[in-house]
Amino acid sequence: MEKKLSYQISNSYSTLNKFTSKTKNVWVVFHGIGYLSRYFLKYFKELDPEENYIIAPQAQSKYYLNDEYRHVGASWLTKENTEADIENLLGYLEAVYTAEALQNAPNLILMGYSQGVSVATRWVARNKIECSQLILCSGGLPVELETEDFEFLTNTKVTMIYGTKDEYLNEERLKKEHAKAKGLFGEKLEIISFEGGHEVNVELIPKFA
Repeated sequence: MEKKLSYQISNSYSTLNKFTSKTKNVWVVFHGIGYLSRYFLKYFKELDPEENYIIAPQAQSKYYLNDEYRHVGASWLTKENTEADIENLLGYLEAVYTAEALQNAPNLILMGYSQGVSVATRWVARNKIECSQLILCSGGLPVELETEDFEFLTNTKVTMIYGTKDEYLNEERLKKEHAKAKGLFGEKLEIISFEGGHEVNVELIPKFA
């Protein structure tokens, strides 16, 4: 028999630059499988440090990469106890939201990469997070999300980005994801492709700042 209980836990998150009176953009960026948040921040180091404050939440499920037991990565969710893990994750993200006073952010930009796409979109949909931009990079949209989950977004620009040589995308999968995104976001959506694989395109990031 499998039983369930609740208990209090803690988790870290990483930041880049400082929030000051000169800050114009506050980013919350969600890494993909195999990352730690502090290393994911490297993709945002070219942004103007005075105008951009970046927050990288940390997936809680950590594990050793490869068989060398040296480097550590992390995963947000798996197919095991997914709904319970989503609820735990949303509670953690709300704690980050409160700690960083994101309700007062001048220009809140959310960006998910790979598995981070599912985290970013679930957080926006379930917790009704208002943001100026939602950037979805090389990741799949959760199947349970519906158009009405995002109807509260009024002035949000949504951008889907993918590499034309992404090894996880074939023509059928690409059509399915495009159709899903258009159904969820309608006219808010812009789709951008670049010549490359399953990666964060650092050349595109300044476009959103």
